[in-house]
Amino acid sequence: MSSGFNTDVRVGDHVFHVQTEDRGPNRPVIDTMVYQNGRIFHRRASDYQEFRDSAEFSDDILRRRVEEQHRSVIEDLRGGRLDAEIAAAVEKASAASGIQLQLLNPNSWLTAGNVLLDVELLRRADRQPQAGVEVNAAIEGALSDGHCTGTTDDQGRVRIQFPMPPLGKGDLALVIQAQTKAGKDEIRFAMRSRAKTPVAPTS
Repeated sequence: MSSGFNTDVRVGDHVFHVQTEDRGPNRPVIDTMVYQNGRIFHRRASDYQEFRDSAEFSDDILRRRVEEQHRSVIEDLRGGRLDAEIAAAVEKASAASGIQLQLLNPNSWLTAGNVLLDVELLRRADRQPQAGVEVNAAIEGALSDGHCTGTTDDQGRVRIQFPMPPLGKGDLALVIQAQTKAGKDEIRFAMRSRAKTPVAPTS
């Protein structure tokens, strides 16, 4: 029987989520994570296979062990014993450069001969939207110019729309690009010659 606990813990101006789970009989580990906005700052894992295989094992004792580890991590968090580890994790995340583009309508971007792209741009370090960034879209391999741009809004989103240009017979791809001081990113959907829908993303 697996069990788990979830607690929000306020430390100063920050709220962290502490989650502890028993991974179950196939993976006898008690796993605790401290995270904020999806970013993990601390992880503690305890293997209990030896206890599981012993005569003393019971579901009640296991649940108490899960709860004890959960409380221990919360106490360490509140007591400042994880401060250095969390500070190092924050610094590492802040140093991580890069942006990430995502096409929000990958299955419906071409309709009635028109390209309509709903694109989202986030900063990789903290998943925050990037506003005011120019996003370029093009049909690579088209017989005529199939290039258009748009600028992301406060939510990091932009809609780019243009007529599908005549397509050649070689390698074709829908290419979406953006660049900021944090980095640049590109997504590319390969297309069959004269196809009206993408086959699969290549990156």
